[in-house]
Order: sequence, then C-alpha cells, then structure tokens
Amino acid sequence: QVQLVESGGGSVQAGDSLKLSCASSGRFDSSYTMGWFRQVPGKEREFVAAINSSGRRVNYADSVKGRFTISRDNAKNTVELQMNSLRPEDTAVYYCAAPLTNYYYTIDPRQYGTWGQGTQVTVFS
Repeated sequence: QVQLVESGGGSVQAGDSLKLSCASSGRFDSSYTMGWFRQVPGKEREFVAAINSSGRRVNYADSVKGRFTISRDNAKNTVELQMNSLRPEDTAVYYCAAPLTNYYYTIDPRQYGTWGQGTQVTVFS
C-alpha cells in the first residue's frame, strides 16, 4: 500500500521555481513530522527541509535557506516544498519521508522509516 506519493518534479532553467507535493495516506496523518530529502547518484541522501506536525517548527539545510519553503495542509494530508531561485546544484531526486514514529521531530534521515518513490528535479544552467 503506497503511503507517500510525490509529484511536481521536472526540468527547469536556473532561477526558475518548482513546487513539489507529497500526498500521505494510511497512518501518516497530521501527527507525523514530514521531511524532504534529495539524492544524486553516488552521494548519500541529504536533508532538505522538515516540518513538525503542527507546522510551527521547520528546518532547512543551509544550502536551501531563503530559497525553499516547506508547508503542510493537515486537512488534506499534504506537504509541499516550494523551490525558488533554483540552481544547477539543486538537481537531484527529491523524496518525501515520514519518521519511524509520530510526534517525533528529526532531520536525521536515519530516523525516517517511510519514503516516497521520489521525483526528479533537473535544473539547467
């Protein structure tokens, strides 16, 4: 049973914007912190952004601060990542993920137990 599904990836020029969405189902309700991570071939998956269950606590990787915004709509069980001023180095597969337990805030990818299938983001210079 698929429980996290990302959408919104694509290919854009540097400086453009994209919005990624993650739809959650099953047990991944509003009690779960949600995170976005990204990975390029040959490198480890890296943290991008996280948002706690209420939406009042967020964290960003230094590389995306001021350009990316994470948000959630608990009524719809969705999480979004608005990406502005995209750079070629943002090119990666982006994953939505939920931690192993609810009401637990973490940005450590090792503490995330459920992952979406990923969506490709490619930024051309």
